[in-house]
Amino acid sequence: MPLGLRGKKKNKTKEVSSKLVESEEVDNRTAGSSTAKDAANANGAAGLPPPPVSLRPKLVFHTQLAHGSPTGRIEGFTNVKELYAKIAEAFQITPEEILFCTLNTHKIDMDKLLGGQIGLEDFIFAHIKGSKKEVEVLKSDDALGLTITDNGAGIAFIKRIKDDSIIDKVKVISVGDHIESINGKNIVGSRHYEVAKMLKELEKGQTFTLKLIEPLKAFEMIEPRSRGGKASEGKISSGRETLRLRSKGPATVEEMPTAFEEKAIKKVDDLLESYMGIRDIELAATMVEAGRDKKNPDEFAVALDEALGDFAFPDEFVFDVWGAIGDAKQGRF
Repeated sequence: MPLGLRGKKKNKTKEVSSKLVESEEVDNRTAGSSTAKDAANANGAAGLPPPPVSLRPKLVFHTQLAHGSPTGRIEGFTNVKELYAKIAEAFQITPEEILFCTLNTHKIDMDKLLGGQIGLEDFIFAHIKGSKKEVEVLKSDDALGLTITDNGAGIAFIKRIKDDSIIDKVKVISVGDHIESINGKNIVGSRHYEVAKMLKELEKGQTFTLKLIEPLKAFEMIEPRSRGGKASEGKISSGRETLRLRSKGPATVEEMPTAFEEKAIKKVDDLLESYMGIRDIELAATMVEAGRDKKNPDEFAVALDEALGDFAFPDEFVFDVWGAIGDAKQGRF
């Protein structure tokens, strides 16, 4: 990292979190922001212990299977894997059958993809595995023209297909397809950046084989394939307050991202696509959070190593992200 600071670490601060609780049911649509504020204040008040579990509010979310199902009610999850387990329990399926979730739409809309935040009034639609397909692709150019993301639980899938790219010309491949294997190598459990790296390293001029699983669709949902939304479209969430799901640590109830944070997050997400071929709003949000109060790129680099050391981001990327955060702070977007 810059100036050789990769090995220096700062003591991590403990997060003050707002835990989901188990008590009598409170519907978010009627409890709304008061539920979130009570939960946040109960855990954030200095010097005061949290109230007993039986007295804390409970966050309840409504969910359906995207291809059609009755409405279920889920609660008590603190990360994406637990969320999928709750959805699976509600509909008597296995968590591994869930490819991804969208918020407030049953369509395969990548602008509405559930990331690390859920608005307290958001409706969750789960897209589950449908038909399998196998396709051979000739890598006639260095760039395949697709962007990869993952669901946070071991499922990588296609988030965007670039116009007139190699993948765009293979009409059987669609946005939302889960990549199960590449040239016979099972990649279930791999992170999006690992899958993007595998695809990038495939030899130009050679044919490779993809095994894909498309999301299950209801008959009325079958329509021409989508190339994915534009990066500038859509909001991070749709409520005044959101439930922030974290890969490490408990979920927290937080205010909606500020205008600065939202612009910075979108720009960093663009940089992730440019440098690594992935899109990940939660990863981008974590990077913006790490750089919010840092005074220089070296401090920012150390913070990234502490929070996201597994990624081993190149220095050029770190400086560009630092610049994007600074531009957002100064309102230059």
